[in-house]
Amino acid sequence: MSVSRFSAIGAVALSGALALSACASENNGTAPGAGSTAAGSTASGDCFSGDLKAEGSSAQKNAIDEAIKAYQTACADANIDYQPTGSGAGIKQFIAKQVDFAGSDSALKTEPKDGKVEADDAKASCGSDAWNLPMVTGPIAIAYNVQGVDTLVLDAEVAAKIFDGKITTWNDPAIAALNKGVTLPATPIKVFFRSDESGTTENFTKYLKAAAPDAWSYETGKKWTGKGEGKEKSAGVATATKGQDGGITYVELSYAQQNSLKMAQIDTGAGPVELTAESAGKTIATAKQTGTGNDLALKIDYATKEAGAYPIVLVTYEIVCSKYADAETGKKVKSFLKTFASDDVQKGLESKGYAPLPAEVATKVQTAVDAIS
Repeated sequence: MSVSRFSAIGAVALSGALALSACASENNGTAPGAGSTAAGSTASGDCFSGDLKAEGSSAQKNAIDEAIKAYQTACADANIDYQPTGSGAGIKQFIAKQVDFAGSDSALKTEPKDGKVEADDAKASCGSDAWNLPMVTGPIAIAYNVQGVDTLVLDAEVAAKIFDGKITTWNDPAIAALNKGVTLPATPIKVFFRSDESGTTENFTKYLKAAAPDAWSYETGKKWTGKGEGKEKSAGVATATKGQDGGITYVELSYAQQNSLKMAQIDTGAGPVELTAESAGKTIATAKQTGTGNDLALKIDYATKEAGAYPIVLVTYEIVCSKYADAETGKKVKSFLKTFASDDVQKGLESKGYAPLPAEVATKVQTAVDAIS
């Protein structure tokens, strides 16, 4: 995926971003790309020493690994440990005060579920408002492995029926109708889903529910309610699909690319759309902020019919306390997230299969990170 394609929807421009050179100055080293986005204020952005713990979304693992590498290269005394345990587990650990921030592919819930409201529990744990800060845009691929089928078009209704076990072979007439001229085998369809609580699952089911409400009758959520065989985490479903002729799953673009899986084009009603950074960015650009102030929770239009917009996307949020009970922890979180949101690091994620946030969203993220204390 070329840098120019990402540039088509605008490079991430974070107002006042603290470059890694600020960290490097503390360690007498040079950070990658230092000097290009240096900021004058280092009061809350200097390198920290010691540990920072986080866990959650596996969708952002490849992205946050790059950010951690960049930070620790410049700031040798910092130890940042991120465990990709899934969005649900990350939120639970954040609320339980076992980690300093969480990664989640969906914002904290503001409505009761199982008798609990995540946003309220997080606020009580923090002793201050908890913020959802979008940091990584991860397009979700419908990835498949069918011998002899190099190009595949699906729409929401057919996808819903596949993942609900109602379409069971690849040469089903409903699939064939969307793929005229393509020779489809009678191979059985093997669906793989995330067995752990996953924000990827939530975003994918939101797409099915919004775009094909008659075909997908289940509630949306982090727990899978359709059919298929469960595998843990993004790596699990991608690996299983790669090893199964007839396999299909929903997984982040980066994992589909890593496993050389083919990806379906999605027909939203305005023609088939290939998954690219540009097409995913068109959908993210239409997202509306549902949080207030520095809580940057977004609402995505999964049923978009905008020409050229790929509708199955997620945003991974870093969930943080607005004001940490321990001031030193707040400084650590702020310092690392400044680096994660910097131009240099964000541009470095392009080759990993992530789409950049629109500039107007990225600027709000930088402002919110600056306000963490």
